Amino acid sequence: MQTLGISDSTPRTESRWRALFWPTIRSEGDLDYVSRQGFWICFVVAVVSLIFGAFTGVFFASLFDVLFFFLAGVGIRQQSRIAGIAAFVAYFLTGVMLQKDTGSGFNITRITFLALLFANVRGNWLSARWRRERELQPPPLPLSQTWGDKLADQLPIFLWPKVRIVFYVLAALELILLLVGIAMPRPPAL
Repeated sequence: MQTLGISDSTPRTESRWRALFWPTIRSEGDLDYVSRQGFWICFVVAVVSLIFGAFTGVFFASLFDVLFFFLAGVGIRQQSRIAGIAAFVAYFLTGVMLQKDTGSGFNITRITFLALLFANVRGNWLSARWRRERELQPPPLPLSQTWGDKLADQLPIFLWPKVRIVFYVLAALELILLLVGIAMPRPPAL
């Protein structure tokens, strides 16, 4: 297996938890891992927003969040620092707004996802510094064998150049609406 290059006998220098929450970017493979993680986190947030919107009766309003987080995931996968920051800030502000309105905005799931989104922001910033310090290695080839590979590797390459400007507009609207929602006084209870 080692001769074929299928398995790596060199032990990893960091644990799985550290790689998830405080990644070290030393190669294009590390950056690929972090950006793939960011895509899947945003994808899960988009799907949960869609399901939550369908069950609470705000389906059409939640479509805006679904589109925002999906495109943020596409941007993160393409290593956009703006997309990473926008996803982190929007997810944090959503928690603040839920905390203000319902008192349950920050649970363990939200805090975990915030930490993972922050790790993506950090990973993208480290990669920019890392790239200046070292020669560029060829990026890992995008996979296309499974449905998940096509969604996380092929779709962002195709979609991001076409929707980048649309995402920037959506991000600005999302952040403005969240800030307005936080600033508005809470309606009195009936």
